[in-house]
Amino acid sequence: MTGTLVLAGTPIGEIADAPPRLAAELAAADVIAAEDTRRLRRLTQALEVQPAGRIVSYFEGNEAARTPELADALAGGARVLLVTDAGMPSVSDPGYRLVAAAVERGVKVTAVPGPSAVLTALAVSGLPVDRFCFEGFPPRKAGERLSRLREVAGERRTLVYFEAPHRLDDTLAAMAEVFGAERRAAVCRELTKTYEEVKRGPLGELAQWAAEGVRGEITIVVEGAPEAGPQELGPEELVRRVRVREEAGERRKEAIAAVAAELGLPKRQVFDAVVAAKNAARPEPTHGQVNG
Repeated sequence: MTGTLVLAGTPIGEIADAPPRLAAELAAADVIAAEDTRRLRRLTQALEVQPAGRIVSYFEGNEAARTPELADALAGGARVLLVTDAGMPSVSDPGYRLVAAAVERGVKVTAVPGPSAVLTALAVSGLPVDRFCFEGFPPRKAGERLSRLREVAGERRTLVYFEAPHRLDDTLAAMAEVFGAERRAAVCRELTKTYEEVKRGPLGELAQWAAEGVRGEITIVVEGAPEAGPQELGPEELVRRVRVREEAGERRKEAIAAVAAELGLPKRQVFDAVVAAKNAARPEPTHGQVNG
């Protein structure tokens, strides 16, 4: 008989938000794989539970190496409980590799539903929540970050991101550049904690606010692209989008192809707009000038 892998949600701030089943699972597990064993100890003390099983660390640095060991334990019949520092495992946290290994071996995978910063931020953002996509952490490097943002510039669904507080101002500025300074967004800070704050407004204003410095755990919710179809975009806007990409380092041919793909337009339409703008910018020949 194989065991069971249990993914357990843990509080993202307020300890009282812990799922009722969490204490029982902590007490019953044969193995507890924790992203941070010190945080796990504080959690078990707060819940007044004494784990009977073996506790091992399972974090980004050892996830690949430790997964086979845990998969073997599951195949041998163990009940393995996976907890991360906050929220649901596998959501920008360790867990995916172990889930995949368990599924491959035919091991049952279940969950103790719990708090999620993604869903909590969506709920309080004031932005549409009927359709959304989670983009995780934006890349750290400026060029890669701009490139990733451009990939979703035309996305109609609400976008959700995690970000470190010391990179928040740069990320919001990049979003304002790519998505537009007037695109609505919400920065959710320290959700469910004592100093919880939700700052709502246009991306341009939020970038200026964040430049003063922001602390805490950050989740960003960004409104999807406007409903206006690409056919309503004039050639000036097409040229502007190509120019933004060129200024970021893309070659003109690549920029034209990317803008066309983003808007669902023929590449020829974008190319013609760029050529027309280039021709219009050329100075008129002076009187008496000989061409040849």
